[in-house]
Amino acid sequence: MASHFLISSPNPKNLLLSRTNNHSQRIIYQASLPTARSLVPLYWPWEKVKIGPLSVSPMGFGTWAWGNQLLWGYQENMDDGLKETFDLAVANGINLFDTADSYGTGRLNGQSERLLGKFIKGSEKNEDDIIIATKFAAYPWRLTPSQFVNACKSSLDRLQIKKIGIGQFHWSTAKYAPLQESALWDGLVAMHDKGLVRAVGVSNYGPKQLLKIHDYLKSRGVPLCSAQVQFSLLSNGKEQMELKDLCNSLGICLISYSPLGLGMLTGKYSASNLPPGPRSFIFRQILPGLNPLLQSLNDIAQKRRKTVSQIAINWCICKGTVPIPGVKTVRQAKENLGALGWRLSSDEILELEYAAKESPKKMVQNIFQTR
Repeated sequence: MASHFLISSPNPKNLLLSRTNNHSQRIIYQASLPTARSLVPLYWPWEKVKIGPLSVSPMGFGTWAWGNQLLWGYQENMDDGLKETFDLAVANGINLFDTADSYGTGRLNGQSERLLGKFIKGSEKNEDDIIIATKFAAYPWRLTPSQFVNACKSSLDRLQIKKIGIGQFHWSTAKYAPLQESALWDGLVAMHDKGLVRAVGVSNYGPKQLLKIHDYLKSRGVPLCSAQVQFSLLSNGKEQMELKDLCNSLGICLISYSPLGLGMLTGKYSASNLPPGPRSFIFRQILPGLNPLLQSLNDIAQKRRKTVSQIAINWCICKGTVPIPGVKTVRQAKENLGALGWRLSSDEILELEYAAKESPKKMVQNIFQTR
């Protein structure tokens, strides 16, 4: 007999879907969202992804906006809404939250970590059930392994937890300060050996540099578990695919940040409707050339009764990555959660990738991204 689960979807109409694995189960999507407590996870337990010793949800949430006034317009009166967003995510089975010790503008530096720590303390979940992936900035004054260990301890204090889930370096210094790079790597080893982190990872490393650090950490008995990189239908060029293949061969999980291209793949903006702040400059350069991709996303979204954002995020999941779309409102969290529990077909994936190639503009890459 089929069992029923009542879960939410931002779709405009009710939709009944069937999935068959070992048992026939029917999932009923409703347009209205019940309270966070009444929701059940939107993915099957066997869909969790292994990151070293950790088991994470197929999608995590990014918290770059939590404290960033310049790009995302953060104000401290948003904190109650961010707490509600966090609680909704956790209630729906999201257990991976990405942050960084540099997230936050000016006096709010580290605010993202502080808010996560506060929210975890107020959660019904045990802190071991919520995996925090934080990144340590390669500031020019951090020149020794002990300084990176101290940075990790400071993050632990802000997060109010005993051990960080994934300790990551925010970027490589190989292009401009290669001597500092060895301190980065030894600092990562020290964090792991001291038991401050459960797993280690890197961010903005290209395939050549990733292989180097993987081999070095392996020689020190420390497994490299994750690599975080800008990856989306706007960032799926040769280097991204080369990195993905390398991660597959080495057993490294690829975490895809900016899966919605700073919002360009949400379908909410156009050349005449740009977001406020610095993003508008980037959008003005790229959006006019995205018509083929945005049209394809919209067509598939209508057929699927999904949103454009959900299609773009699901593509990242289908490519074997763990996307971490940023969220700062309950509405965004609800919409992003609708990317779970289903998969694009192979034909739809090919259609999207063909449309991406037909779109002449690509996302601006992070200036710290290495080869």
